[in-house]
This record gives sequence, structure tokens and C-alpha cells, in this order.
Amino acid sequence: MEKLCEGYSLVEGPLWIPDRGLMFSDVLLGGVFCVDQNGSVSVVFEHRRGIGGMSLHQAGGLIVSGGKISFKPFSGGSSQVVLDKDEANGIVGFNDITTDSAGRIYAGSLGSSPVFDDGRDPQAGELFLIELDGSVRKVADDILLTNGLGFSPDNKTLYHSDSGRRVVNCYRVEADGTLGRKEVFAKMDKGVPDGLALSEDGRIWVALAGGGQGVAVFSPEGDLLNFIEIPQSLCSSVCFGGDDMRDLYIVSGSADADSETAGAVYRTRVDVAGLIVPPAKVSLP
Repeated sequence: MEKLCEGYSLVEGPLWIPDRGLMFSDVLLGGVFCVDQNGSVSVVFEHRRGIGGMSLHQAGGLIVSGGKISFKPFSGGSSQVVLDKDEANGIVGFNDITTDSAGRIYAGSLGSSPVFDDGRDPQAGELFLIELDGSVRKVADDILLTNGLGFSPDNKTLYHSDSGRRVVNCYRVEADGTLGRKEVFAKMDKGVPDGLALSEDGRIWVALAGGGQGVAVFSPEGDLLNFIEIPQSLCSSVCFGGDDMRDLYIVSGSADADSETAGAVYRTRVDVAGLIVPPAKVSLP
């Protein structure tokens, strides 16, 4: 286990981009950063707080979550809103996102903020699908605290962390992106499921926050196969990367640490390649 960089509040949204490195956000202090394979860190976007999920977009930039789902170009131009919050209908923002093989975006909404005190009691959120033409439809509901999202190698199953209920759910995926009935895939005995990633053999790698202190590795049948420990309590997300996609990046937050900027990025080698998350192809406003 190698610590690549540290000095952040809550690291989230890890995303591997070939020829660039690992993108990640700092939810509380703001900003998007990139660490290359040598551990050198650069600032990609400054200031914006609340980014819990990111995806590459084919137009040359990132789709980021937060109060809105937005496109931020690498060129530094203005952001474009892809999906706005709707507080009147219980959507105060968005957390983790992912893309399917067609380039559509799945985005989990927040009924209340898990990190910023907005005075609300915890409220369940929903899961939305942003189509290639930019239209939006709800595909699942009643997620108490939406977190990690990821597809199986055959794209027929979507895994989705519900941190509020300490479970990872799964859905059958139809060709048009519609989801079947929500089913419990795995219940956590230790920690809270946060971000997740899939490997080529169908294993599900789940970061465990809430004192989980590492990554739980499950078989496609839901059996716990392995646990990868990190030296911090709050393990917030996980991502595959590297030239052969066998580098496992694990990110963390500062909860229960001696410093408010103890969030770090770790890297370790694993025995299987991870799946590449496809770029988003949705139309931009």
C-alpha cells in the first residue's frame, strides 16, 4: 500500500483518465485535482465544493455532481448545467454518478445533504437516468443515502450503495436503461458502503466509510472474498487505473483523524484488471 498524496478533507469521485492520471475531488474544501503515476498533483478545477462523483465526457471535460450535474471543460470555459437540483420536489443535490456503455449517465439524488448541515431531517433520494439527448427520467427511488454506482462486465447489472441502510443494492438493466426491481446484493457487517468499482471478473470492490477502514471485495454472488485495509477510518471510494488497470486507488477522508486535512489517496496492485468506465456522451445544453 502506497500513499500517493494527502492534505485533503474528504476525497471523493476518483476517476482514472489515461494519459492524465487519477482525478479526485475534495468535497468539503473544494476543488478537483489530478495525481499522476509518480505522485505529482495538479489542480484541475478550483473552488467548487460538494463534488461526490465525476465522469469523463467525450467533449473534453468532466461531468461533476454536487448541487447540480454539470459539465466542466478542461479548456477552462464556463460550466454547463446538465441536470439541476429541485428542492421543491426533494432534490437538494446529487452524489455519485456513473455511465453505461452507451454513454448515458446515472445520477443518484440527495433528499438531504450528508455533509453540509441544511437543517433537514434525513430524506431518501432517487436515481435518475440522463439520456443521450439530454432528457431525464427516474429509474429507481427510496435510496436513503445514495453512493457508489457501477456496472457488471456484461452491463446487465447495476450495483448501487445505499449508505443510509448499510447495503449495496443491485438492479437488472434493460437495453433502454430501465432498471428492474431493487434487490439487496450485500449487507455490510462493518462500516458503511460508499464508493464502489468493478473488476473484469465481476468482483465488486466496495469502499467502507463509517469506521470501515478499507475495501471489501465481493463475488458476483455476494460472498465476501477479501478485505483491503487502509490506515484510516473513513474509506470513501475506490477506482481502478494504471496502464494495465491493475492499480487499485483507494481514497479517504479526515473523520476520526488527528487532522482535518488527513484525506489521502492510496495505491496498491491487485490480481485483476478493473473495468474502464465509459465516457459520457449525453448532449450538452
